[in-house]
Amino acid sequence: MAKPFFRLQKFLRRTQFLLLFLTAAYLMTGSLLLLQRARVALPQALRAPGSLQALPVATVALGVGLLDGRSLRDPHSSPDLLLDVDTLRSPLARLAPGIRWPRRNRSSLRRRWLHHLTSDPQGPPTLGPEASGPANHNRGNYLGCFSEEGQERTLKGAVFYDLRKMTVSHCQDACAERSYVYAGLEAGAECYCGNRLPATRVSLKECNQECKGEKGSMCGAVRRLSVYSVGLQQPGSKKRRTATYRGCFPLPENVTHTFSSSMTQANMTVETCSGFCSQKEFPLAILRGWDCYCAYPTPQFSLRDAVDGALCSQAPETQGLPGYCEVYQTPVQDTRCTDRKFLPNKSKVFVALSSFPGAGNTWARHLIEHATGFYTGSYYFDGTLYNKGFKGEKDHWRSRRTICVKTHESGRREIEMFDSAILLIRNPYRSLVAEFNRKCAGHLGYAPDRNWKSKEWPDFVNSYASWWSSHVLDWLKYGKRLLVVHYEELRHSLVPTLREMVAFLNVSVSEERLLCVENNKEGSFRRRGRRPHDQEPFTPEMKDLINGYIRTVDQALRDHNWAGLPREYVPR
Repeated sequence: MAKPFFRLQKFLRRTQFLLLFLTAAYLMTGSLLLLQRARVALPQALRAPGSLQALPVATVALGVGLLDGRSLRDPHSSPDLLLDVDTLRSPLARLAPGIRWPRRNRSSLRRRWLHHLTSDPQGPPTLGPEASGPANHNRGNYLGCFSEEGQERTLKGAVFYDLRKMTVSHCQDACAERSYVYAGLEAGAECYCGNRLPATRVSLKECNQECKGEKGSMCGAVRRLSVYSVGLQQPGSKKRRTATYRGCFPLPENVTHTFSSSMTQANMTVETCSGFCSQKEFPLAILRGWDCYCAYPTPQFSLRDAVDGALCSQAPETQGLPGYCEVYQTPVQDTRCTDRKFLPNKSKVFVALSSFPGAGNTWARHLIEHATGFYTGSYYFDGTLYNKGFKGEKDHWRSRRTICVKTHESGRREIEMFDSAILLIRNPYRSLVAEFNRKCAGHLGYAPDRNWKSKEWPDFVNSYASWWSSHVLDWLKYGKRLLVVHYEELRHSLVPTLREMVAFLNVSVSEERLLCVENNKEGSFRRRGRRPHDQEPFTPEMKDLINGYIRTVDQALRDHNWAGLPREYVPR
């Protein structure tokens, strides 16, 4: 009796698996029937002109089996089924009446349909193993897969990353905005621009990583670039940058030696000269009469020696020697200082770049990276900063592979983890406004009026003003080796202050590289446009509170044998 009972119990335990198997078999049978009907119905429908529009969406999708990110939703169909207009225009949709698809292709079409139903509906069509290149719906031509194994990149302008949304068009737009002609994508998420192709072409199979934001499109691989021509900008993308007037400057004595490239043309215009120099990847276009020169800022031709613009308005033949010229900034970057990398060996000295939030830490990191050629790290991870080119943002902050580490922390334990630190201080009034803008509207936005007028702003000031003071006091007290840098001095006297910071980091750099940094000093995190809040946000009570903290910090700096705070901090 026990044995039959045991068998019954065992059978009941397996019933749930049996039901699951029967359900799966039922669904598979229904799918095969639906596929069979679709295969018969579609050729019949193709015989009647204009009958494609009358077909059920499911029939078209199953019969053709190609769905991509440009598909249109049919309002009368299930939201999960897509109707692709491009598919209806394909050669398969234009078969002659009565022609049946080859039997050997049916299984592949079904597999392709099943793949698309289970994959990202926004991805481009999968072309099969015979398609060696990326999807061809991107504008511009795909030029191939290239290697960047050398010490210096060929495409090194307008570099940025996007861990989640990188697409070919996104990279092309960024390069077009800067007037570059080639866009190279690497490792699925990195974009590089330039006007010269890399020298080494490799097999298309080596560019085997999909773009993070575009399934089916190849975005290179590690040290491999999928390179596209830029082509025309898409509607809605940022406009191409134009030349920016930098001022009137005296011509150097030896023009041929100082300026690397030149062109002479009757009726020379700013647009012609800027386009000529942009094509050759020079950041400066210099005009003097019919002559156009292309150059970099150098010690022999510094952009700090501007003169009265009226001198450049004189006819060249009446100027006499040495003469004057108009200088324009081209859309392309000065690439002499854009190459960056991680430290080849772990740093023996663990250096912090410490500041109160809103004091310009990100901008200082931009300057340090371009001056030293090494990435900076961060105590935090900010994907927005990584996407803007701060590749060390993703590295662990204690890896010691970066030249210094960003931190806003204070307190003895956090400070004593570092061997030395650059302490960046900014006027608390401006720091508080900058940080409030960031918290309310991100790195590049401005807080709306409703935030300034709410209780949020006074609460923020009462909380953060004391933090501005305690942050400096703690680093002065517990920091082992400090270099105090004032944000205002860095902005007003960039090269001398940056030279001091680089020396503190024990890195030697050339004067040309520092001038390159000065030419690229703004970076990608300067707020632009009109400030929506122009009124004085600080009440008399707030000013009394902040001025008290300013006096405390000023005295503490003097007590530690540093110069006091700049005069512009007080009175307010």
